[in-house]
Amino acid sequence: MDINFKPYSLNINKNLYTIHEPKVMGILNVTVDSFYDGGQYGTIDSALLQVEKMLNDGAHFIDVGGQSTRPGADEIAEALEIKNTSEIIQAINKRFPEAIISIDTYRQAVAKMAVESGATIINDISAGENDVKMLPYVAETKLPFIAMHKQGNSKTMQINPQYEDVCTDVMAYFVKKKHQLTSLGIKDIIVDVGFGFGKTLEHNYELLKQLSIFHALNSPILVGVSRKGMIWKALGTSPEKALTGTIAANTIALLQGAHILRVHDVKEAKDAIKIVGMLK
Repeated sequence: MDINFKPYSLNINKNLYTIHEPKVMGILNVTVDSFYDGGQYGTIDSALLQVEKMLNDGAHFIDVGGQSTRPGADEIAEALEIKNTSEIIQAINKRFPEAIISIDTYRQAVAKMAVESGATIINDISAGENDVKMLPYVAETKLPFIAMHKQGNSKTMQINPQYEDVCTDVMAYFVKKKHQLTSLGIKDIIVDVGFGFGKTLEHNYELLKQLSIFHALNSPILVGVSRKGMIWKALGTSPEKALTGTIAANTIALLQGAHILRVHDVKEAKDAIKIVGMLK
């Protein structure tokens, strides 16, 4: 791709999966209050139609989430999150057995049920800090783990977030986090700097501007900016009208060697990857 892109290999369900070029993770929210597509994919039929579209558009991973983590979101009961996600993951695994499914949760019980239903990646916005059972479970499964940086929780994270230097602080967090994870035996670690999670608009764009520094962590970098406030607020618009801004931000991330784009709009992300790839 470019001088900043480093290939990595992951052990996914006992198979070696090589990220030799940027990959796309399609977002499947099955909760009613997600900031952009809440309520659209709450039934198995609607979810399967969306998964089929994302796979046809070229998605490499499908990230299933049953708990909204947008600013101000209410926490739902664990049993409901399990029901929301496990039934749909089972259906996806049955209909599309080739799909690589990620479970987006910070609860170990939800992750466990999702893995038993067919998920093979665990994506935790708290990097294992919200549930003490999560990291030992991840170590037991030997599955890839997406560790995200955040400040605060959904209720508080956007109330005056503070950093001495956002890039330095996030880097320091991941240096400690990777040491913790590897000491537990977790080997396949994907880092997510957490755009929009306890960051001001300025913090988000400073992280995007300096994203390439995080290659020093020697882990694949996942970027999740799709239709977020850092896009639509900068443009003075809405999540529904933030696709072009999302493509622009993803392109900036790709030019700095991002490995995975987590997006609502798979085809457009694939197009950005193809165009940036022409610069090789």
